[in-house]
Amino acid sequence: MNILIANDDGYLAPGLAALVQACQGLGHIDVFAPEQNASGTSNALTLSRPLSIFQARGEHVQGFRVVNGTPSDCVHVALTGVLERRPDLVVSGINNGANMGDDTLYSGTVAAAMEGFLFGVPAIAFSQVDKGWGDLDAAAATARAVIDQVLAQRGLDGAPWLLNVNIPNRPDAARLPRVVTRLGRRHASAPVISQTSPRGDKIYWIGPAGDAREAGEGTDFHAVANGQVSITPLQVDLTDHAHRADWSARLARA
Repeated sequence: MNILIANDDGYLAPGLAALVQACQGLGHIDVFAPEQNASGTSNALTLSRPLSIFQARGEHVQGFRVVNGTPSDCVHVALTGVLERRPDLVVSGINNGANMGDDTLYSGTVAAAMEGFLFGVPAIAFSQVDKGWGDLDAAAATARAVIDQVLAQRGLDGAPWLLNVNIPNRPDAARLPRVVTRLGRRHASAPVISQTSPRGDKIYWIGPAGDAREAGEGTDFHAVANGQVSITPLQVDLTDHAHRADWSARLARA
């Protein structure tokens, strides 16, 4: 099996090294990761300049290929012109912090996996719920257990699939129940934080994410709050199918 691994925290992130180590023995591994932290870049592709790739050197990153772009760039260039072998599986992470609910629309971690999915490759995004890399070894063991279970039960044949996995920061994470969930919803994010730069210019920081708003049973928020690993199947189709007929009728009358 050929596996492509990416992330959004950058090629030096501990979560990436942990995921690569967790995947050892599954097959041939290629790693393409951003040169810098690219959290929150969603599915952005770099179209305004060329991309560069260099080989990382050093402990834990030997052989990683580093891209001066976004997570989606990493997977895109790997699949469309760099790799000689098409991967059988794309995995992304392990992210430093949760990617649940509305977060998935902004997440570079999810976007890297989604880029593989868009090219017809099964893909999984992995995130730890809390920031700080606490109990990362347990999260890596959980990621491997999820991959093994999915490969055994679903396999890689047929239509591609996309999973978003959120793992509580606990030493027993690999032994926690794993449940299939739906995305919850968050309240709107906090207002921007305004400051004055040293040169006297007004600058703004995006405010913190809002608290969970829809976090009932069955959601990813509910699962991790109750000590479970959340696995959410995702799709790319954003069409509002439930209201298509209503929109058609309204616009036909216009």
